Amino acid sequence: MTTGITLLLIIVLAIAFIIVASARWGVHPFISLLLAALGVGLLAGLPAQEVITAVNNGFGSLMGYIGLIVVLGSIIGVILEKSGAALRIATLVLRWSGRRNPALSMSVIGAITSIPVFCDSGFIILSGLNKAVARQTKVNQGALALALASGLYTTHTLVPPTPGPIAAAGNIGAADYLGTIMLIGFVISVPTLLVAVLSARRLGRRIEIEEEDIQTEATEQMPNTWLSVLPILLPIVLIGLASVLKLVDYSGIGSTVFFFVGHPLIALLIGLGCALFLLPAWHKTYLTDWVGEGIKMAGPILIITGAGGAFGSVLKATPLTDMVKEWFGQGEFAGAWFLIIAFAIAAFLKSSQGSSTNALVITSSLLAPLVPQLGFTTPVEMALVVMAIGGGAMTVSHANDSYFWVVSQFSGISMKSAYRSFTLITGLQGLTVLVMTLLLFAVYQLVG
Repeated sequence: MTTGITLLLIIVLAIAFIIVASARWGVHPFISLLLAALGVGLLAGLPAQEVITAVNNGFGSLMGYIGLIVVLGSIIGVILEKSGAALRIATLVLRWSGRRNPALSMSVIGAITSIPVFCDSGFIILSGLNKAVARQTKVNQGALALALASGLYTTHTLVPPTPGPIAAAGNIGAADYLGTIMLIGFVISVPTLLVAVLSARRLGRRIEIEEEDIQTEATEQMPNTWLSVLPILLPIVLIGLASVLKLVDYSGIGSTVFFFVGHPLIALLIGLGCALFLLPAWHKTYLTDWVGEGIKMAGPILIITGAGGAFGSVLKATPLTDMVKEWFGQGEFAGAWFLIIAFAIAAFLKSSQGSSTNALVITSSLLAPLVPQLGFTTPVEMALVVMAIGGGAMTVSHANDSYFWVVSQFSGISMKSAYRSFTLITGLQGLTVLVMTLLLFAVYQLVG
């Protein structure tokens, strides 16, 4: 079997193939990941049947962890979007936060909305509100657009049930610790949002956007506030409660029930039940079409994630784990250096091929065999690995990222200005996530 530098070169070439095939040749990431998995296995000298088995097992096992969770989250997101609940949540946050800090308000609105709704569609949904707030508060529209975009972008890469962090958790074996990942994701999101807001205020002043007429009809059709919030809030509370009880090893009265309803699958299923009350009518037009659209949105994410699992499974079958373990050793700084390397790989993939989700999936697949070998075994440690990868997957958004164009086109920011503002902000966000991840890791090592 191939080992040493030759095996490392094969893996590097496989990653390069994934990037070039996806970004330059326009090959779907599912195909490039699958071909890379097969190529690595065969070139590494694994028996052909073992390669096939690893691909099938990697794809299937990951789907068993997160498949239904991604589908349920996607359906909830579509219902929130189409029913007007996402806009209701945005209006609610703005009312609570007041109009003295509209940039901060828009960033928080984006962060909340992007937990169940993809950041691309979230920005499209909220761009009208962003323009209305700019007019009402007399604040530069460019600054508010940047604050909203960066808020959406933060939780998109850090906080489940967004598919990218879920996929990363599943790949490294942390699917049972989504509650911990959510809590740490929220903690790291706070300073990341503050950096983004301060940057948006400063950089947005230089951006001039022509004002448009704002449509207000949608606000008259928004659903009840509590019905809007419940599909997001209830699953988060249930998952978070179960996670805390698991951390303190609670086994008293009601523990079985708490752990059952706090499982991400059951919690999101309950959230979906709440979301169904947002439907305009109990008619097949909504029960079938809206749910069907959510399933369609989940499909591409699932197959890319599954292919990433297959790639990771093949890597596990090679001697890569033993090699890297030997290179890293068990030194005092191995943990922190591993987090930095995870960040760097994800940042390289993100900047090269544009997709944060793909960067999360591919990086976590590549590093999955190393996580337990290098001592990242507790829920907190594995959550910090997801955070490091998520921070890298932010760094940076530019012209090969669809979200870059959504932000630019829907806000009216020119490409040149977007490079000088939004791309720069995403870089600062990613570095903030890395710094916070390393800081939390150091604290955990001291108290652990």
